[in-house]
Amino acid sequence: QVQLVESGGGLVQTGGSLRLSCAASGGTFSYYGTGWFRQAPGKEREFVGAITWNGHPTYYADSVKGRFTISRDRATMYLQMNSLKPEDTAVYYCAVARSGAGSMRSGAADYWGQGTQVTVSS
Repeated sequence: QVQLVESGGGLVQTGGSLRLSCAASGGTFSYYGTGWFRQAPGKEREFVGAITWNGHPTYYADSVKGRFTISRDRATMYLQMNSLKPEDTAVYYCAVARSGAGSMRSGAADYWGQGTQVTVSS
């Protein structure tokens, strides 16, 4: 069982930056893939990005490529978000997939964090 604790959400203006963190409480991510999803009001949850256990490769949704960067160590994962846009407003969830980072592009995940709100004002 992997418990995930997120932090770092908040309110930022368009063009600003935020960094989200996701800690594996009580352990490590082991060799599992880890990633981020988000859900905006009235929309389905969508894949944002994922990273393999050794950091390479990484995968990103087209909507965030070039603006968001995922990194991780044994027990913490980060999502650096730059050039934020109002359409990035959502609750962001970190997740772990035993089937690996690549599978998270289709929504696969076994463990989820509680979510952290990111709001980008125009």
